[in-house]
Amino acid sequence: MGEIQESKALAKSKPSTEQDVTDELDLRMKKYLRGEGANLEGLKDKKLKGQLAVKEDLYGKSAKAAAKAEKWLMPSEGGYLETEGLEKTWRIKQEAIAREVDISSSGKQYDIILPELGPYTLDFTSSGRYMAVSGRKGHLGIVDMINLSLIREFQVRETVRDVAFLHNELFFVAAQKKYPYIYNREGTELHCLKEHGPVLRLQFLENHFLLASINKFGQLRYQDVTMGSMVGNFRTGLGRTNVMQVNPFNGVVSLGHSGGTVTMWKPTSASPLVKMLCHHGPVSALAFHSNGHLMATAGKDKKIKLWDLRKFEVLQTLPGHATTLDFSQKGLLACGNGSLIRVLRDVSGTQNYSKYMTHSMVKGYQIGKLVFRPYEDVLGIGHSMGWSSILIPGAGEPNFDSWVANPFETSKQRREKEIRSLLDKLPPETIMLDPSKIGTVKPRREKPTKQEREAEIEADVEAAKGKKLKKKTKGRNKPGKRVQKKQEAVARVKRPYLEQKIQEEESISRKKQKTREGVELPKSLQRFVRKKASS
Repeated sequence: MGEIQESKALAKSKPSTEQDVTDELDLRMKKYLRGEGANLEGLKDKKLKGQLAVKEDLYGKSAKAAAKAEKWLMPSEGGYLETEGLEKTWRIKQEAIAREVDISSSGKQYDIILPELGPYTLDFTSSGRYMAVSGRKGHLGIVDMINLSLIREFQVRETVRDVAFLHNELFFVAAQKKYPYIYNREGTELHCLKEHGPVLRLQFLENHFLLASINKFGQLRYQDVTMGSMVGNFRTGLGRTNVMQVNPFNGVVSLGHSGGTVTMWKPTSASPLVKMLCHHGPVSALAFHSNGHLMATAGKDKKIKLWDLRKFEVLQTLPGHATTLDFSQKGLLACGNGSLIRVLRDVSGTQNYSKYMTHSMVKGYQIGKLVFRPYEDVLGIGHSMGWSSILIPGAGEPNFDSWVANPFETSKQRREKEIRSLLDKLPPETIMLDPSKIGTVKPRREKPTKQEREAEIEADVEAAKGKKLKKKTKGRNKPGKRVQKKQEAVARVKRPYLEQKIQEEESISRKKQKTREGVELPKSLQRFVRKKASS
């Protein structure tokens, strides 16, 4: 029987001498250093040289402190299921994993059965501490996942299609029968967002404080939750869809449509940034890797595809159908269909996914949504009879950064984080396919010289003259007509260059005219100015 083992670390065995410790710290320091140090030998200014030397020393000290913290203070390291011999990881059951793990981890494996109120959908906060659950029959609740205690539950007495947390656990939004509603942690209704209409799916963009929704009429809306203003309202024109996901890398919202296409949107553009044909049938599920460059799609053509979004190419095609997909923080891909869950893993690191774990629910349960819990090796399952949780070793990031997401934050820390995130809020214009372009200078396009333009025209004319004409029927293949067709082809090639030249001449004459009009002549010379013809 396979057991949970720790993954390969930077150094498996403990160092035996001080030299080994120093070498290991130097190796770890390279990860935190800001490149090679500045060469200060050529500087003549002693004051500047001293200041830069102090800064370089400070960079080295901070990198060494970070390396020491990583070695001695990191509480745990990630681990995966590993087998021996002919054993397979996907044959290991949840009961076997529960017997091997500690008591606190085994408590994260549970089933909540509420058959009268399902099917259920789930959402976690960015820290993984709190979970929001919503039943289709109107049941809403918030659960503290560390204590496994119910904070609040209430019944809205109408259909609930989706639920999503806003910037923290104090506020969440539920897509109800007619409109989405915002509630606080105590279950008090705060806002009714009537502009969104009957919403099918909700997504919240944390860095931009935007709530994105798609309704049953195929309308995509963006609303700023800080000011309440509607940032974008677009008709997709591709029909009703309930497949919606946000790329965590750049904030672009992706929709999967019934024609097999996936469209990518930003709030400042009325047309999609990208429209790609992914499947030969309706798209049933979408998911994005945390690095933003890998997208998984599932279609009704019984195929699961992995896409490289830098080239928009298919990396891998896997057989199977999935109604829900989700990537974990460590890159595991969960696929759910019917009552079966498959978890895929990229073992080699070359974006080549293979089966890692499987789990079968009770026969008759229909899986609605799969969500990995952040910073935990836990997969949350919303299904037709309630919700469940299973253990997936190696799924979550083992060490959290308290400045990014702190599961144990106090109310004071939460307030400080909320203020800091509001000050760092990004405008909607920063949402784009490649956010690394922000802050860069657009290269100046140099105009071609007169000689280069003439050479380009001559090359195009020669190409047009050398093009072979098709042989036509009798009477249409005369030498005169052939010469005329060649002349027309040459004129067609020259036309854009001539039009560009005319436009340039017109713009130059317009500028000269403006400068003439702008110059005020003295009164003694104004009588000599040419008068405009009276209309």
